[in-house]
Amino acid sequence: MAENPLKHLWASWRIKYIQNAGNAKGCVFCSALEAVDSAENLIITRSEHAFVILNKFPYTSGHLMIVPLAHRASLEDLTPAARAQMMELVTEFIAILRTIYQPEGFNVGINIGNVAGAGIPGHVHIHVVPRWIGDTNFMTAIGHTRVLPETLDQTYLRVREGWEKTQSP
Repeated sequence: MAENPLKHLWASWRIKYIQNAGNAKGCVFCSALEAVDSAENLIITRSEHAFVILNKFPYTSGHLMIVPLAHRASLEDLTPAARAQMMELVTEFIAILRTIYQPEGFNVGINIGNVAGAGIPGHVHIHVVPRWIGDTNFMTAIGHTRVLPETLDQTYLRVREGWEKTQSP
């Protein structure tokens, strides 16, 4: 009987997360706002009340978040204008992601509070996650590992370019 050798999946980008897990000082969203928008801080665009940023640890390619500029823990703490603008950005970026990735569906969600799964409980945000049949497989279910087909830099360039095309007259 042939032996099935162990295969390795190298995910060297994960070391930054592992080494810094739990060491963040301040709010990652507020810190990102202090830098110029780029592939480094992952901000795609800013508007009057909110901004769009890629998830640094995505579930799928194109996983992004709509975040209010105001550091608030829950939706009811935001102004009606901020909530409205966040929903408009969700709608715009679903359309952009449809064009770029042709997903078969989306998960759109908000986790408010630690118990609800909020990774950054002090700054509410909306996740937009493109989904495809088969995007969760044995690697996720058994190995607790996600396999993404492109780097964050590639995702940033694709989504930023998609956004810029919608802004052209």
